[in-house]
Amino acid sequence: MTHTIRRLTLSLGLACCALFAQPTPAAGAGAAPAMLNGLEWRLIGPFRSGWSTIAAGVADQPDTYFSGYAGGGVWKTTDSGQTWQPIFDGQPAATVGALAVAPSDPQVIYVGTGQPEERYDLGTGSGVYRSGDGGKSWHSAGLQESRHIGAVYVDPRNADVVLVAALGHLYGTNEARGVFRSADGGKSWTRALYVDPATGAVDIAGDPADPDHLYASTWKSRHWPWLSYFMPSMGLGSGIHESHDNGRTWKRVRGTGLPSGDLGRIGLAVGHTAAGTRVYASVIAAHEDGSGLYRSDNGGLDWSRVNEARSVVSSYFSRLTLDPHDADTIYLTGQSIKKSTDGGKTFTVVRGSPGGDDYHHLWINPKHPERMIAASDQGTVISVNGGATWSSWYNSPTGQFYYLAADNEYPYRIYSGQQDNGTVSIASRSDYGAISFRDWNPVGADERDYDIPDPEDANIVYGTGLGGRLSRWDRRTGEVQNITPWPVSSYGRRPTEVPLFVVHADRLWRAPTRPVLFRHAETAALDGPRFALAGNQPAAVASRSEVHGLRRRPAAARGAQLRLRNHLQHRARAAGQR
Repeated sequence: MTHTIRRLTLSLGLACCALFAQPTPAAGAGAAPAMLNGLEWRLIGPFRSGWSTIAAGVADQPDTYFSGYAGGGVWKTTDSGQTWQPIFDGQPAATVGALAVAPSDPQVIYVGTGQPEERYDLGTGSGVYRSGDGGKSWHSAGLQESRHIGAVYVDPRNADVVLVAALGHLYGTNEARGVFRSADGGKSWTRALYVDPATGAVDIAGDPADPDHLYASTWKSRHWPWLSYFMPSMGLGSGIHESHDNGRTWKRVRGTGLPSGDLGRIGLAVGHTAAGTRVYASVIAAHEDGSGLYRSDNGGLDWSRVNEARSVVSSYFSRLTLDPHDADTIYLTGQSIKKSTDGGKTFTVVRGSPGGDDYHHLWINPKHPERMIAASDQGTVISVNGGATWSSWYNSPTGQFYYLAADNEYPYRIYSGQQDNGTVSIASRSDYGAISFRDWNPVGADERDYDIPDPEDANIVYGTGLGGRLSRWDRRTGEVQNITPWPVSSYGRRPTEVPLFVVHADRLWRAPTRPVLFRHAETAALDGPRFALAGNQPAAVASRSEVHGLRRRPAAARGAQLRLRNHLQHRARAAGQR
């Protein structure tokens, strides 16, 4: 299994979900081939958008925009986000990390695949793709081994001159890292900036007054299984680099005022003032007192830390956007979109919860700066009035879904958790023609893992989530109960801090009034004697529970089966177990 976790994306759409409504076959038996003959896929939604990673527009066509997704490819709108159409479905990579429209020819679009964020489950890519007809058709433009691309920069004078910031393999070293340059539209590439096999490039920014003057940031990023929260990605190879010849050659920026030592992810933005080139950099430093938003007013010779807030730096979202006509106005993306009008010294939130969270990119039309597009965990939204109002993200089926389950009702309903957006129960058909918002609703639980309907009463849905959480949702009342056997969440805790955990718990017993009672079947304490899990006396902490399914037991047993699996591998490996 590769480190890419393929999620079900774009939709839950499935004519073959009808298989879930069939009588359960004998244990270990697969579906008969005859059952699959004649099945066709159909989209059932929901039309609730998902994780958007990058966005861009066409300056001279202010209603036309493009958006890339973590698992949904590239989508296009020509009516400022009222409707969206997929334009990347035929390509082998669905995960988009970077996207750029050529300023000199908006028919030319470049897409860099693979997410550049720091997290434990990332979609990998297969290089760069190019379209010469506005997204109607695509072809591979190489760099397949780059896997994760942080930025694409197109020369504003020539659509065939393109630079790519390639982060490279995140779970190991490789050579397809750094800044690559092509002068023939991606037919051939030159690696113009390279640090070492463990350090890639993550951002590129150009001087609006001089297209040959560019800046790039490198990042020593290495991911370790199970340790995403505890092993910061940083090193001496991380830094800022400058080019004066359109990206052919580069030199490390070592201006006074920049932090030294190990650095993490760096986001860049470049503007121009009467004094010269202004450069902004959000810098993560090993020493916390070195992290912050830095600014240089002389092209990188001298720097000052203008903002020390922790919210201005992140390895998860670090893209900066400068107002195209005012170098003092800068936007930061993060858990909200923040705006500064004093050169980064102070910020105010211009968009955030409840209007979404975890914003990854903001693009501003350079010719119509009141028009902008934002990419966030909840999808892509567009403003035509400088951020006063935004379009809806309830209009495109670009969500990422983890697992599927179905009940035995007619018409049956499908259940799943959507990344960053909670849970979904959606009807397989509608009383109103097309399946719409009338036909789906959340069912409690978390954004990920399993949502399993009770086989005897589809009004009851059991859900799992981070930290070992289990929930019970009742459709009739809308009530959600936390039925977790252990009250302390282990989400985000070090594996070494969890002394005991459930390896396999079997059987969930229910009395006629349906109280939940856990009974031991097969459990293990890796640092001590075996233990049982029963009633309200749990003896284990599970970091991530999974309800794989609820099955009716034989009449003599009376009950349903609950399977819990724990994904903590650290101690299991030490004990010689998986």
